[in-house]
Amino acid sequence: MDCCRGARLAGSVSLADQAWALLLQLTFERVHAHFATVVAELDLAPVHARALHELDVEPPISMRELAARLKSDPSNVTGLIDRLEARGLVERRADPNDRRIKGLALTALGARLRERLFARLYSAPPAVAGLSEADQRALRDVLQRLLSMSSAYEGAA
Repeated sequence: MDCCRGARLAGSVSLADQAWALLLQLTFERVHAHFATVVAELDLAPVHARALHELDVEPPISMRELAARLKSDPSNVTGLIDRLEARGLVERRADPNDRRIKGLALTALGARLRERLFARLYSAPPAVAGLSEADQRALRDVLQRLLSMSSAYEGAA
């Protein structure tokens, strides 16, 4: 398998570009497939799973906040919440300080489904679990540094 074809086609074969190409390949080929399988098993659409990931029982958050977290237009969140509410997974609660504002929170059923979602999503697949403990630690540490560096660069931009 040509892991770095995309990097070469983009005109680069640097070590950093090869590593990035491998991360993209892993994401496109494995992570997306894993996510799609898990959400289908739980009878969720991907966007429903993302909403469950962002919501909690307490404290409720506004539709606008959920839209921002999902990187979606607030008008799209209304239908999404309608579908989750119809399944008994989410409820709208009046804000105690302003009854015009509705907060969104998971119901007990929604919280249980989110626990199942997290248990499946965040359990290491065999390819990661099969690595030696030293390799798992090294992979975790490099990915943590990469995420930290990415956040720092985004903050500077």
